[in-house]
Amino acid sequence: MQNRWNESKSKATIEQYKDASKDIALRVYTSRLIGADPSLVLHGGGNTSVKSLTTNAIGEEINVLYVKGSGWDLDTLEPAGLPGVQLDHLIKLRNLDCLSDEDMVNEQRTHLLDATSPNPSVETLLHAFLPHKFIDHSHADSILVIANQPNAKSLCENIYGETMGIVPYIMPGFDLAKAAAEVYETNPNVKGLVLINHGLFTFGDTAKESYDRHIEAVQQAENFIASHDEKKLSPINAKFTSDEEVLASIAPCLRGLFSQETGQNWLIHYREDPAARAFASSQECDDWSQIGTATPDHVIRTKQKPLLLNPKHLNDSEKLRKEISSALEKYKNNYHKYFKTNIQSKGVDKKELDPLPRIVLVAGLGLVTIGKSVKETKIAADIYQHTIGIIKKSFNIGQFSPLKHDDLFDMEYWSLEQAKLGKNKPATAQGKIVYITGAASGIGLATAKLFAENGASLFLVDLDKETLIREVEKLRKQFKTGIAFHVVDVTAEKEVKKSFENLIKTFGGIDILISNAGNAIRGKIGEVDSATLRKSFDLNFFSHQTLASQAVQLFQKQKTGGVLMFNASKAAFNPGKDFGPYALPKAGVIALMKQYAIDYGKDGIRSNAVNADRIRTKLFTKEVLAERSTARGLTPDEYFKSNLLETEVFDTDVAKGFFDTALAEKTTGSVVIVDGGNIAASPR
Repeated sequence: MQNRWNESKSKATIEQYKDASKDIALRVYTSRLIGADPSLVLHGGGNTSVKSLTTNAIGEEINVLYVKGSGWDLDTLEPAGLPGVQLDHLIKLRNLDCLSDEDMVNEQRTHLLDATSPNPSVETLLHAFLPHKFIDHSHADSILVIANQPNAKSLCENIYGETMGIVPYIMPGFDLAKAAAEVYETNPNVKGLVLINHGLFTFGDTAKESYDRHIEAVQQAENFIASHDEKKLSPINAKFTSDEEVLASIAPCLRGLFSQETGQNWLIHYREDPAARAFASSQECDDWSQIGTATPDHVIRTKQKPLLLNPKHLNDSEKLRKEISSALEKYKNNYHKYFKTNIQSKGVDKKELDPLPRIVLVAGLGLVTIGKSVKETKIAADIYQHTIGIIKKSFNIGQFSPLKHDDLFDMEYWSLEQAKLGKNKPATAQGKIVYITGAASGIGLATAKLFAENGASLFLVDLDKETLIREVEKLRKQFKTGIAFHVVDVTAEKEVKKSFENLIKTFGGIDILISNAGNAIRGKIGEVDSATLRKSFDLNFFSHQTLASQAVQLFQKQKTGGVLMFNASKAAFNPGKDFGPYALPKAGVIALMKQYAIDYGKDGIRSNAVNADRIRTKLFTKEVLAERSTARGLTPDEYFKSNLLETEVFDTDVAKGFFDTALAEKTTGSVVIVDGGNIAASPR
């Protein structure tokens, strides 16, 4: 365990946040040190605090507890993520015999220095009831290995002697805060507290002292674990040709079954990790993975246990679907039983959460996660990667004995934990996976932006590598949704197929194909050579067919319908002089679109086209624009406004045509015109 304290960096942080107090600046600095190490905390886990003085609006000096706020991660903490609460009032709450969670939250919020601050941590009172200036709390992996042993108390006493207090498991809140303070007060010389089944608290008079104690305690646990021999896993026979083979079969099927169950869109994430593969492919996995979570906080991200799959029918999609469906049904029934048992034994009235797993361990493959956003899937994968390590190390030294299911139920259904997931209304295209060609510029890029703005996950394809990478970087900074890319020549069938393998590996499937890439190849039709004409057909017709066929194969595995959107052209109905090499394949795209609508409508697959005209994209080189505008006696600007509405149509307008039509659930076999009005090009 590396101690990351750096004196010069700590001083630089004080200077950086000179508008805040030195206490807050140092609190930010060491919080980030802890947050930067995933073996200490993950995704919102852990919390930190500092006690300080400030002056209120009427000039009174008051004691304040600055504690990590809900929604903030330690690794990116800013002063704004440390809401200040009036400390003297919090300390008085300890005199109460009981305090409900709702009242606790109210007491904390009504005594904030700034009413606009985020909610203080659910463990605010624990920080308040301890007297120390700086307090650090983590869910360090090595601590959890010790704290999840059936004899955790005696192990801690053996490792730490009198330097750590031991707190039995109590759900976070008022009761835990009082119990922790009482354990501390029995031996005020301790450097911290180990919370059984939960994690580690350390404290000190300075930020460095509390942080140093934290690293020291974790290192002591690591040394103890390292003194034990590693138990080797017993592998089972579950080998497949490749990861891609397994994912291509399993991921779309899982997406489809989850969608069928919930009516929502889901995404798959595969975490390439040899340790996860070995664990999922071991005899021990059947028992070890079903025991529970490494720390109670994880249950809202991972559920209590993963779904286990050892697929036998990868080459038969219908049998595989039944196999996975049967495993899911068993998982759901077990979850329902867990829910019913707990509400009856506790006499509580709760609405059952969805019973679907978030972690899937696949023999021969490894760790797969599923969620309603890319962020959810990656958080779950990060957590379970660490959980695997904790479980294995736990059995190296003894047993893995985490929180029992009745206590875990309380945490899973705790309103303050569920609040961490947020209740915001999902974006219009949340969870949808959109594959867009020609995505580095023009209409493709505008369409990508519109879908990203509405929450879709994007798989962007273009031949222009440099531009594509640059634009993807911009999109990732602008939008929080998942964005992946692949440099592809869409006329090369092997490259297209490889991109779909990458798509499945990244997101698990597809919902919408925007087949947009094309180029306006010119020439008199009676004079153009066959090679030029074939080249145009390869790009402007056959690439659409290759892409659509790949998408449809995925749609059929998912069994949730799907959307094909083709960028055709007004040339399909209104060919221009010397544009035959472009108009002919585009006319074919209209026919292709209709054929897909006819052949796959029964499967819920919709197929539509957008026809645009006179859009300022790279298809209009200076030479082409000059020639076409001059031939009509117009300036370039007049040329772009030469339509019935006398207004220029932009790539963003075409993007809206793609977006709206893709979401129009009762529209298929249709051509949407986005050209400002060109009667000669209207379908008839």
